[in-house]
Amino acid sequence: MAKNTICLWYDKEAEAAARFYAEVFPDSKVSAVHRAPGDYPSGKEGDVLTVEFTVAGVACIGLNGGPAFKHDEAFSFMITTENQEETDRYWNAIVGNGGQESACGWCKDKWGISWQITPRVLLEAMAAGGDEAKRAFDAMMTMKKIDVAAIEAARRG
Repeated sequence: MAKNTICLWYDKEAEAAARFYAEVFPDSKVSAVHRAPGDYPSGKEGDVLTVEFTVAGVACIGLNGGPAFKHDEAFSFMITTENQEETDRYWNAIVGNGGQESACGWCKDKWGISWQITPRVLLEAMAAGGDEAKRAFDAMMTMKKIDVAAIEAARRG
């Protein structure tokens, strides 16, 4: 296990979430599934307790801790995409698998984890600053899934 690992709390579906992420994102995998050695408040001996996995190169552990804590937008994975095809693929995988759209390139998966599906062109526009950044920002503010062509057009003015 990595020295620094993101721990994500799930009710009971850490393994399903980890396997979904490993299927959708490159450089992702499920490394280990650990079962509870005894009963615990939200499960029984033998239930999946933790899942070690990687999402786009980031080490994570999923904990099936029960319904006490819910995910919110204070934590999100930001996935940088190279083009509209990649943006669409990730967005559609998350939203189309029981997730929900939000604004400005954000969506949530069916387990409540927030994702920012962010085309590189948008990040480059923000880094450019000035009028170019303002135009791209204003265009982004009207979107749910980011439209790469619209951001490129906004950058040009």
